[in-house]
Amino acid sequence: MSADTATPSASRPAPRPRAKHAPRTPWVLMYHSIAEFTDPAEDPYGITVTPTALEEQLLWLRSRGLRGVSVAELRAARAAGHGAGLVGLTFDDGYTDFLSGALPLLRRYDCTATVYVLPGRLGTDNVWDPLGPRKPLLTAEDVRRIAAAGQEIGSHGLLHQDLTAAPDDVLEQELSGSREALRRITGTAPAGFCYPYGNVDRRVVDAARAAGYAYAVAIDPGRLGGAYAMPRTHVSQADGAARLRVKWLRHRARYLLGAAS
Repeated sequence: MSADTATPSASRPAPRPRAKHAPRTPWVLMYHSIAEFTDPAEDPYGITVTPTALEEQLLWLRSRGLRGVSVAELRAARAAGHGAGLVGLTFDDGYTDFLSGALPLLRRYDCTATVYVLPGRLGTDNVWDPLGPRKPLLTAEDVRRIAAAGQEIGSHGLLHQDLTAAPDDVLEQELSGSREALRRITGTAPAGFCYPYGNVDRRVVDAARAAGYAYAVAIDPGRLGGAYAMPRTHVSQADGAARLRVKWLRHRARYLLGAAS
């Protein structure tokens, strides 16, 4: 049976009952590239997770009664009052290896995800990373394939620029221009935006709202928070069951009584 059509076997651990109470701010995991590598020099920024590690992480979520979904699906479920067992899965930068390394596993474990792409760099590579190997980026056709597979497509801007340092005209183009570019590619304007490098301030938050996005994700937005500065947890190759549990507990402790997103 192929990875695209396989389903979890009965031998895999059954999910635990879902938690009755979820943090007010949802837990959203941040991935980038899903690919094989053996030498740490191949991953100087700690953004690559092997397919084997990703599968183990998805199985850990399942063992805790959690299921990974796109941010749009997560937000809709929480708005309807039944998102306690859901965790957001996000993949930044739009690497081509999402198709081969992540998508088959998401299908296998009945998950969805949000892929934040750079329509100004489609078909090129991660030129903004001065260290490490060149990683190819999705093409427009790849983006359409991912959307057709039921995954959410979000914008990561046009060129992967720090928006907090961008002048107003560049900021507008990165936000509104990238949204329109993705609308032309997929037929649907994206609901979500991902701030490059996780950098965000009040001016950028206000601009994302004005550009028509329904939400935006950061990394650790500090006091900003809310729907346009949702925090995320970085996931690395080193995150086995023990480390994921610590990260989950840390998120719950920090956001159980926090403001809703």
